[in-house]
Amino acid sequence: MASTLPSRRSFLALTGLTALSVSLTAACGADGSDTRAADGKVSFAWWNIATTEPGKSLFPQISSAFTSAHPNIVINTTSLENEAFKSKLTATTSSGKLPDVFQTWGGGVLRQQVDAGLVEDLTDLLDWSSELTPVSLQAYQFDGRTYGVPYDIGMVGFWYNKKLFAKAGITTPPSTWAELLDDVRKLKAAGITPIALAGKEKWPGHYYWAYLAMRVAGLPALQQAATTKDFTGEGFVQAGVHLKELVDLQPFQPAFLGAGYATPGGQAATMGNGKAAMELMGQWGPSVQKDAGADLGADLGFFPFPTVDGGAGRATEVFGGGGGFALRKGAPKEALDFLKFFVLENESKLLASNGYLPVVKGAESQLTDANKKVVAQSLVQATGFQLFLDQAYPPAVGQEVNDSVADLIAGKKTPEQVTASITEAAKSA
Repeated sequence: MASTLPSRRSFLALTGLTALSVSLTAACGADGSDTRAADGKVSFAWWNIATTEPGKSLFPQISSAFTSAHPNIVINTTSLENEAFKSKLTATTSSGKLPDVFQTWGGGVLRQQVDAGLVEDLTDLLDWSSELTPVSLQAYQFDGRTYGVPYDIGMVGFWYNKKLFAKAGITTPPSTWAELLDDVRKLKAAGITPIALAGKEKWPGHYYWAYLAMRVAGLPALQQAATTKDFTGEGFVQAGVHLKELVDLQPFQPAFLGAGYATPGGQAATMGNGKAAMELMGQWGPSVQKDAGADLGADLGFFPFPTVDGGAGRATEVFGGGGGFALRKGAPKEALDFLKFFVLENESKLLASNGYLPVVKGAESQLTDANKKVVAQSLVQATGFQLFLDQAYPPAVGQEVNDSVADLIAGKKTPEQVTASITEAAKSA
């Protein structure tokens, strides 16, 4: 399917905006209202996805600390659940308006917003970017320019319940796909639900296909497919075949197709409450488990996504991403001041909350959680990095990846149909 986001030129033509009106908008808020009031106060909109802990409490604390130190600044915060945020931001982007400061994962989604002329180029404004790790900035950089500020970076892997593994007689986490499938069988034989999955939200399911594509076809093949817009290669088909091997074992919790991620009874709660042995999730997994269910504490472990026998990919090639913020074109300079305060002056608080991984150079020494240290070390040792596919690619392509993989998991599409649908979306984007 084709992307619905207009180009900068077509956007101006469609809306009838003149160059003068665009330049005037640069001094206005996301809704076109003046951000600099008569009394000298400056206000800006901040959209984020901090609806679960620790961000739910921490983000407002950081915002309040900033406005207390700068009484002339007012921050109008909107916090939305992940999927609701994406939907609202897509609609806002299509209308040519963005919030002053907005959550972004970078990649193809941000690139389209940049190409439409809606995002501030921060390259010459970030005189403190040298304090950030290169890998954390990577997703927000295009053609040597920087368009976002990261506050978290990490990777997707399996979080597992050590107690349930032991109950099933599993002494060592699997390192190959064949071993993972065997462990799923052992868990089922012991009466344990092997994996929790938020089937309703689709994006958690795409992690499996993306990682398998990396492990079978190799990271270079995945990157090449993004350029050639052809995902029908045998390696990508085999990724679906291997995912179907897992699905055929019926490893997920009852009613998983209707389950959300952070919702009551959803994936994170199922994992946190000890009702499933594993979940494939990013670095934020433990904090959401605790917020939606319970804290597994010392029973929680982490292992990287397994390799596939005969595959071209390596265990040191990681898949993931983090969170960041971008500024709309013409956002007040105070908005960038806020991001500097958020990231540099509050890195210790972010890490202490146990919900985020460091983006500031040297801050990894502050990590105390054993599992977070494993994730951070895996990133340090990574020989390749792939951003979430639903963010790395243009929105229409990323959505098709999510939709098609969800259909495969639900038994509605074959591995070949998945690759054909993604290819069609890529060629139409």
